[in-house]
Amino acid sequence: MPTAPLVPAPAAVPQVERQTLPPAPARFQFEGAIRQGGVVIGTAPEGVVAVNLNGEKITLAPDRRFLIAFDRDAPPTARISATLSDGRSIDETLTVAKGDWEIEHVDASRTGGRTSAEFRRLRPAELAAINGARARETGAEGWRQQFTWPVIGRISGRFGAQRIYRGTPGSYHSGVDVAKPAGTPLVAPADGVVILATDHPFTLEGNLLMIDHGMGLNSAFLHLSEISVREGESVRRGQPIGRIGATGRATGPHMHWGMKWNDARIDPLLLAGPMPSRS
Repeated sequence: MPTAPLVPAPAAVPQVERQTLPPAPARFQFEGAIRQGGVVIGTAPEGVVAVNLNGEKITLAPDRRFLIAFDRDAPPTARISATLSDGRSIDETLTVAKGDWEIEHVDASRTGGRTSAEFRRLRPAELAAINGARARETGAEGWRQQFTWPVIGRISGRFGAQRIYRGTPGSYHSGVDVAKPAGTPLVAPADGVVILATDHPFTLEGNLLMIDHGMGLNSAFLHLSEISVREGESVRRGQPIGRIGATGRATGPHMHWGMKWNDARIDPLLLAGPMPSRS
């Protein structure tokens, strides 16, 4: 009987090892107003080692929180990116809402009542002192807090408004004004360190007090009649820091509260919230 031909056994199919890809990184979380003049506290996903906003490095706290803000004239979009410890990256485009700015007419001289020559002589040293103060890093933690109003009263000037000084256009208003009688005390809106307490009135700001809240965020209080804290002193939210006046370029006694994050001018109202009703 003929023998059946042998059929070769099928070759073994090599097993391809499946590569397990790491899960997609989580997204940033944000608290605050992503708008012109707004301030935002962000939380980076786990594993992030560096954060950048529009190519500029952002300081990242040990708990992965950080602070960013948007200038009064910020463009409509911003790019935030992060680098993870495994080399991957996260990129997000933020839509920056446009502010609604008013026009204000002010019956005051653009040079604070000084002659043009005197103003040009004094102003460079004043600006150097202000810029030097803003460059200081104090490690303050007030940026984490809910900010409060330094004084309760009628808002007489809003952030971002285009100002016309006796018919001559000037720069936009860089803070918020609250009209109160001279001598009214004001308090720190959040914890911080005093980075400038002038010993004489500046041409425009008058008696000027500046407080660093950390992460590049600082407050400036202008036109004061009295400053009750010293440079280098730590202050707590709600602590008295000075009294309202009308020094410098001012048409009457009021508190001017200006805020900056690095080079961006921001709206204090967006941090402190609506002005509380007066008791």
